[in-house]
Amino acid sequence: MPSAAPVPAPAPVKRTPAADRVYSHIKQAVLDRRYQGGTLLTEGELAEAVGVSRTPVREALLKLEVEGLIKLYPKKGALVLAVSVQEIADVVETRLLVEEFAVRKAVPAPARLIARLEEVLEEQREKAGAGDLAAFAVTDRCFHAEIVRHAGNEILSKLYDQLRDRQLRMGVAVLEAHPERVARSIDEHADLLDAIRSGDAEGAARSIRSHVSRVKVLVRGEDR
Repeated sequence: MPSAAPVPAPAPVKRTPAADRVYSHIKQAVLDRRYQGGTLLTEGELAEAVGVSRTPVREALLKLEVEGLIKLYPKKGALVLAVSVQEIADVVETRLLVEEFAVRKAVPAPARLIARLEEVLEEQREKAGAGDLAAFAVTDRCFHAEIVRHAGNEILSKLYDQLRDRQLRMGVAVLEAHPERVARSIDEHADLLDAIRSGDAEGAARSIRSHVSRVKVLVRGEDR
């Protein structure tokens, strides 16, 4: 009888580099505000939290400083930077420019965009019901990103994606300070979706302007 074919050895599991694990840990904690603005992080504490040496911690911190999320202080640690009034104003102004243009371009909307927005809106309701503010902020950002993506301008899409981290961080900050915004945000998204569904480009643009501008008003007092 022929001998049985040898069983191939399982492929080795690739482990995420230590610096990448530290980077992801810190960044996610900053974005969902477990590490709030003004928190001083030390290399030793971070190394212990992730289970790595201090060398990858330093590499991750340098990358996060370039992204503007922290400020390094030699021999002291890394200070998590708070969301500033100027940053809020800049993000809101950029969002208005991009999103008002995008929603006009996206209307009349294809069926796939309507279906996707309905899906994301339902996800928002689920996250709101679960009380998960960080996940709710992600779906909030996703709702708007879908509209920008369907405008068909790749340059604008890439510009909008560059705002992702700032939007998520600001979104969680607003929801923590103003929990009533969860229900209002869902209602405003529903109104925006109705305008898009009915082919009312100008009505959709007005909804975007009102919805996005309110963020600046709500967090105007938060500064470094």
